[in-house]
Amino acid sequence: MANLTASGASLSRQGLSDRLAAWGRHHRFVFKDALLRLFDTPLAAITTWMVVAIALALPIILYLLLNYAGTLRQDWDGSPRISLYLDRDVAEDVAGNMTSRIAARADISSATLITKQQALLDFERHSGFGDILNSLPDNPLPALIEITPLSTAGGDIQLLLASLQQEELVEEVVYDAEWMLRLFTMLELAERLTLSIGIVLAVGVLLIIGNTIRLTIENRRSEIEVVKLVGGTDSFVRRPFLYLGFWLGLGGAVGAWLVVQTSIGYLSGPIERLAQSYRNDFALQFLGIEETALVLLGGSLLGVLASVFSVGRHLSRIQPK
Repeated sequence: MANLTASGASLSRQGLSDRLAAWGRHHRFVFKDALLRLFDTPLAAITTWMVVAIALALPIILYLLLNYAGTLRQDWDGSPRISLYLDRDVAEDVAGNMTSRIAARADISSATLITKQQALLDFERHSGFGDILNSLPDNPLPALIEITPLSTAGGDIQLLLASLQQEELVEEVVYDAEWMLRLFTMLELAERLTLSIGIVLAVGVLLIIGNTIRLTIENRRSEIEVVKLVGGTDSFVRRPFLYLGFWLGLGGAVGAWLVVQTSIGYLSGPIERLAQSYRNDFALQFLGIEETALVLLGGSLLGVLASVFSVGRHLSRIQPK
């Protein structure tokens, strides 16, 4: 600290380290004060947090569900399956020999035999009708051969289907490409819809937090005028509202995290059973550390961004008289 004496008066000039220390102290004070001011009006703060939480949670949940559907598409995309349902009286060894012969064909990528017993066990596990099936005198389900064709071209598939239908022991041939194509089209539409909803809701979050900041600015108009009158800079006046936007965004993100985790716990059971019905081991996972950090960071950034827009628009209109 340098001291200067002029005409009996003592002047002091702050060094860079002193200014940085004061700047840091003010940031820490405003950081805490912005949160404490929220609790002065707890109902308004909680309402804003709940609205932001719902707006953030909805696209996250939709994304997780689409991610589940995407795992099914990864398993099936480009490799549609043909199911050959065999006659009920076909012996297991005969079905095995038939599977080996079909797998050796040049137009077949793979062929897997699902015996009558395996089909029955799968049906019992996924349907919940095990007691009823056990009461039947014999197994009503046929053996089947699941085939993955080498080519997915429409003409090649039609020729392959016609050839497989000529097999003597085949009762029915089922090809799943048509409903798969519809499924993939719906998934693509759902992905675009989720992206659109996410963008719209993000804009909604900006407007909600921005409107809250605007109301706070109006409520503190006289305080802002006094600060500007005594020489407060624009950054000094803007700082509390930026931290207010941060806390609004972070609180909403925490609420969104709670909503998502609760929804995952509620939906995981039915989704796992649905995946198992397609012999898929997918299971909804709770948000991990990285996903949680992204949610919290995204919510906080949206809050700060909304505050920047709102403060830049409304604060300049307030000038000391």
